[in-house]
Amino acid sequence: MGGKHLSAAEAALGSQRIGTLQLRVAAICLLAQTFDGYDLSSISMAAPALSQAWHLPGAAFASTFVMSSVGIMVGALISGPIGDRVGRKPVLLVSLLLLTASSFACVAATTIPMLAALRVITGLGIGTLMPATVSITGDYLPDRYRATIIMIVFTGAPLGGFLGGQLVAQLLPLYGWTSIFYTGGILPLVLIPVVLLWLPESPRFLLKQGRLTPRTRRLLQQLGIEPAEPDYAVDIATGNPVAGLFRDGLAPVTVLVWTLYFANLISMYLIGYWMPTVLHMSGLSPADAVFAASLRDAGPLLSIFLLAPLSHRFSPQSVLAVSLAAGIAAIAAVGLVDLPYLPLLATIFLIGCCTTGSMTVINGMTAALYPARVRNTGMGWALGVGRLGGIGGPWLGGLLLGLGWPPRQIFLFACVTALVGAICVVLLRVQARRAEPRPVLRQA
Repeated sequence: MGGKHLSAAEAALGSQRIGTLQLRVAAICLLAQTFDGYDLSSISMAAPALSQAWHLPGAAFASTFVMSSVGIMVGALISGPIGDRVGRKPVLLVSLLLLTASSFACVAATTIPMLAALRVITGLGIGTLMPATVSITGDYLPDRYRATIIMIVFTGAPLGGFLGGQLVAQLLPLYGWTSIFYTGGILPLVLIPVVLLWLPESPRFLLKQGRLTPRTRRLLQQLGIEPAEPDYAVDIATGNPVAGLFRDGLAPVTVLVWTLYFANLISMYLIGYWMPTVLHMSGLSPADAVFAASLRDAGPLLSIFLLAPLSHRFSPQSVLAVSLAAGIAAIAAVGLVDLPYLPLLATIFLIGCCTTGSMTVINGMTAALYPARVRNTGMGWALGVGRLGGIGGPWLGGLLLGLGWPPRQIFLFACVTALVGAICVVLLRVQARRAEPRPVLRQA
């Protein structure tokens, strides 16, 4: 749906070659997503140690998980409209500053309400960063590679969770829970000068603004765009970008995408936030629980090398339906079977392949479904509406634990939401087939 070129400039952006500029943009955005993924996981990694240090039950940390998701939802919803007004790069820089400040402030937290309030700010940083990185990356990619490379960029989030878990498992016994948040503040702080110096602004936003400096002109010429040409209009929102998600035949796609994000993020956040605490309640030490839970984030780092080419070969919707169905089986195994340690680790890894791994395909698919003029808003609002599921998942886990459910059985609810997600992708496939042009039959 995003392949219709409105001008010579739009055609140049859609057919640009992948060179050092495009790879640099994708690499910086991948790094931003990686540090973002660490900060997303930091509160769940800290919860088992904090429950010991503050002498609180694991369910007491539900509010910190929920408020993180509230911040992410708000950040994702405002990222698109603000990015369209002031640019994607300033939004990304502000998000990194929010992550830095809130993570350092979490070190001084002494109560659950204080920590929950600070996690709202962390969530704002996370929520604004994701759509900004997708929009900038997407504008520097040709049409044929956009979905695949955006999938790769989105592996930064699970990569941050996995590497963070491995690091925290080593730091926690030596330096305590504060080391988790110190690390979460240092990482985005280091990235800020990199973004300032080496990440260019979105070319579509630069052309929309019209104030072209010599440096901007050189950048556009590198992309095959001559700003002096009369035909350099680009596909960018001029009215209400949110309303644009329901125009031009996009309404069914938007409803299905929002439902898919909501369902899959309930599964992801129910499992992701509560996995370390549930494993700790099942008998593992805090460090071992963090290590085991981090394997969930390792799953998509491997599965993307299978899911991305399969999505390119077949339809992303077909691949997603199979992946989500496999995830249902893996989640049910953890919830219903008392697995030995090594099979448990393997099953947690498989859950990551099928849930978080599916999310990378969903993000790439969504970026390709929307035309450029609403891509930033489309991604932001899909992530924002989905974060309602991100709020519901952590809240639901705390509720079920408070009602006395066996810890691992709280994950069974994720089987239901994964099924809803699978139904949505099947309907998106049907919708895509209906939108395909039909051959004209000539009469004999």
